[in-house]
Amino acid sequence: MLTPGRNCWRAERANRVAFIVDGAAYFAAFRAAAARAQRSILIIGWDIDSRIRLVPEGAQDGLPETLGEFLDALARRSGGPDIYVLDWDFAMLYATGREILPIYHLGWRTHRRLRFHLDNAHPVGGSHHQKIVVVDDAVAFVGGLDLTHCRWDTPEHRPNDPRRRHPDGDPCSPFHDLQMAVDGAAAAALGELARERWRRATGEEITRGGGDPAHDPWPPGLDTDLSDVEVAIARTEPAYEEYAEVQEIKQLYLDAVAAAQRGIYIENQYFTASAVGEALARRLDEADGPEVLLVSRRSDSGWLEESTMGVLRARMHQRLTQADRHGRYQCLYPHLPGPDEVFLNVHSKLLIVDDELLTIGSANLCNRSMGFDTECNLAIEARGDGRVGDAIAALRQRLLAEHLGSEPVRVAAKEQETGRLLATVRALEGGERTLKALNPVIDEDMEEWLPDREMIDPERPVDAERLVSEFVPREETASGVKRIIAFGALLALLLGLAAAWRWTPLGDWLQWETLVSAAEALRQSSAGTLGVLGIYVLAGFLVVPVTLLVALTVLVFGPWLGLALALSGSLLSAGATYVLGRALGRDTVRRLGGTGINRLSRRLGERGLLAVMAVRLIPVAPFTVVNLVAGASHIGARDFFLGTMLGMAPGIVATVLFIDRVVAAMREPGAGAFAILAAVVALVIAGAMLLRRWLQRSESASRDA
Repeated sequence: MLTPGRNCWRAERANRVAFIVDGAAYFAAFRAAAARAQRSILIIGWDIDSRIRLVPEGAQDGLPETLGEFLDALARRSGGPDIYVLDWDFAMLYATGREILPIYHLGWRTHRRLRFHLDNAHPVGGSHHQKIVVVDDAVAFVGGLDLTHCRWDTPEHRPNDPRRRHPDGDPCSPFHDLQMAVDGAAAAALGELARERWRRATGEEITRGGGDPAHDPWPPGLDTDLSDVEVAIARTEPAYEEYAEVQEIKQLYLDAVAAAQRGIYIENQYFTASAVGEALARRLDEADGPEVLLVSRRSDSGWLEESTMGVLRARMHQRLTQADRHGRYQCLYPHLPGPDEVFLNVHSKLLIVDDELLTIGSANLCNRSMGFDTECNLAIEARGDGRVGDAIAALRQRLLAEHLGSEPVRVAAKEQETGRLLATVRALEGGERTLKALNPVIDEDMEEWLPDREMIDPERPVDAERLVSEFVPREETASGVKRIIAFGALLALLLGLAAAWRWTPLGDWLQWETLVSAAEALRQSSAGTLGVLGIYVLAGFLVVPVTLLVALTVLVFGPWLGLALALSGSLLSAGATYVLGRALGRDTVRRLGGTGINRLSRRLGERGLLAVMAVRLIPVAPFTVVNLVAGASHIGARDFFLGTMLGMAPGIVATVLFIDRVVAAMREPGAGAFAILAAVVALVIAGAMLLRRWLQRSESASRDA
């Protein structure tokens, strides 16, 4: 089945092959191999975090514990290896879930032999998703695991394992994934692939240095599952600049499904690849086709994934269920014991067919991984070699035993008894730790507005005009030019006003004494409070800085009434400009707003409530512009107003506390008053830092890469 030039790049011999299950085993094996490196370490990944501890309980090998310091120590050794780290130049959507300034921690602070670079050599919207590590061109690791946070776990997946922690101390959810280790010519070929990726991303050549051919960096504690076997390398590469597209992984899946006779076992994070899904549906429709067992995660990570990839998975599941006229398809998820059902993130990317073919790698079972993102899988075919078939079967039984809370020998014995894959699972399920039926349901509201899968999960770059036509109804595009002009003019006016208040004589109108006098007069009038609310709304349209209005309101009306008026006025002002943005038309902001406004629009539209809270707590644009963009981005009114209230309330409360204590210190100066003022300032600063940290954790927890 494995044919170079069709469904793989090349096939090379490996003296040793190891199937590595879950992050604890992989991280320890990587550390052991890297510590033995003499010439080079190549790390190619989707994400990397220099702060993680590869062995949480302590490696006890005399080297630093955290990844960044560990690699730096290796590079500083006399005659130490050259280390190259290539990390995806990630989208802003993932920024809060990643290490801040990785180039500082893995580039500027480290030895010159440790080179770090962000990979942006991919089409717009695509990502570099390969997970490859090569040590001395003698040992290589390929799979679904990046050297980053919240990937470490053991096959036990204990719900509250204290070793499974984010670098900031927060607990991580249970995580399941796979990696394959190879040596020999297969590892050398992966070294070529990694160096070529580095060249495309940086324009720099990595020369392969000489070394002691007798030196063996294979991790001493890593058991070998197979010896002297051919390993195929399959890739996905999108068309980019002068490089043609490569879809070897997609073809490998299609060929494997077509060749299956008895059973197809799949573990994957996603299940939306249209071509593979249709191939499976055709086999299920056959009277004597193979069984199909899919193990995936129970739910997607966060509202955005659930509303997009989750809906597409539900559609695919529905398609296969309809095709399964003979009862040979099951979609399951691992259930972990606990007072509340614990979520196990099945992140693995595995396919086993008839215990004759195995592939492990970085490619998800989605369209992106079939053609849009860069991916790398390894594949092994038995070709009548019984020992290879036995090793593949042993891995499958080991995985089923892990998910079913059983033992591999018991799974193997039950298979001998039943003779069928699905019957074996049914016979062993039902314990505290087990596999349960996954039946994703399509939400009718989401099904109505979600566009075709090519828009959400593209196999190739999507044409901008087609994207607009999918999201903007035809009747709304007729007046598109007028709306674009109107929105652009208004946005330019508002940004111009914001600049004018700050950098031109117009700002003299905002002199503190003038504003205080006007506010005092308003406070003494019969319609004072209503007048304040009206001023907030008017000031919003004129892009007057809202922070200035809040401070003035608190100073004039006192802490309690000032707090209520400031929060109410801010919400009214936000609502008025939000409605204006919505009325001007959808998606026009993305055509006219420029890079910064477009990024803000995407974040608001995609992240909802948390994004609104974020831009209120950490302002990235003028108050009025945020409101206008939120309306034009069609973020829901509930998320907008709740996010505005929750995001602005801490700042307004902090302003009240600060001004109240300043006034008290000025009226009755003394050591005690100034000590209280200092304590309030410290409390405000600490609260701001904690809120920002909580917000970053919340956004990070709602995603998973």
